[in-house]
Amino acid sequence: MLQAMGLALLPASAALAQDATPGPWPQALQVPGGVARLALGPAPERPVVHAGDIPVLVLGDASAWTAIVGIPLAAPVGQAHVSVQATDGAPARRIAYQVAAKKYREQRLNVAPRTVDLSPEDQARYERERDHQQRVMATFSTPLPADALRMRQPVPGRRSSSFGLRRVFNGQARNPHSGMDIAAATGTPVVAPLPGRVIDVGDYFFNGGTVWLDHGGGLLSMYCHLSGVDCAVGEQLATGQAFCRVGATGRVTGPHLHWGVMLNRSMVDPALFLPA
Repeated sequence: MLQAMGLALLPASAALAQDATPGPWPQALQVPGGVARLALGPAPERPVVHAGDIPVLVLGDASAWTAIVGIPLAAPVGQAHVSVQATDGAPARRIAYQVAAKKYREQRLNVAPRTVDLSPEDQARYERERDHQQRVMATFSTPLPADALRMRQPVPGRRSSSFGLRRVFNGQARNPHSGMDIAAATGTPVVAPLPGRVIDVGDYFFNGGTVWLDHGGGLLSMYCHLSGVDCAVGEQLATGQAFCRVGATGRVTGPHLHWGVMLNRSMVDPALFLPA
């Protein structure tokens, strides 16, 4: 069947072995919401890799390329794969990897009832904002980021809520938590964790004051519940540059920064990008 599809399947065990390769990249953790690092081998040009129809970040050089793959929180446990486009007209090859199970904790929160049971007006607003942010999340730009992807924590403080928590608002189950919450006082400056370009600034129903940064190659980061924004769309930021301020806007229980990291349109655990 795979030959008929023009694809060659590499064993998952080989991909898993290569995934442990050290480097200044995010920690490899092949679970829903994690990151896979898949060795692609040498090639004179950067390989083009897709997860389904979504482009994947590829880093390295002609001697050894690596695909940095974000695994969706909704990914099923078992075998997954990416496809590598050939540059010489040969059939695409398929690199498989295993997604292991991970059990995330549950968090119960009490928030304003109107942010759980939406009025028709609020529902319409949410849907407009969702459609807009889906277009933002589809950003895949060049140049690609530098090989060093270890990030700086954007604001000092205690992690008040971790990635992947099953969220229950006012007794009603909602989507898992797709970022890291860092407790900090309103007005605390937030800095860029990597060089990036501002691609969206908005005030959204659930997220409140929000900024999205594009770091290149489908690596994006998101900052929510802000009290103030000190940047504009199109502005280029350096690592450590302050560009917004912690707040308590949107659906929150107190001031904090919600920090999200996205790879190939999948929200992944920001902790994997921080130094150990």
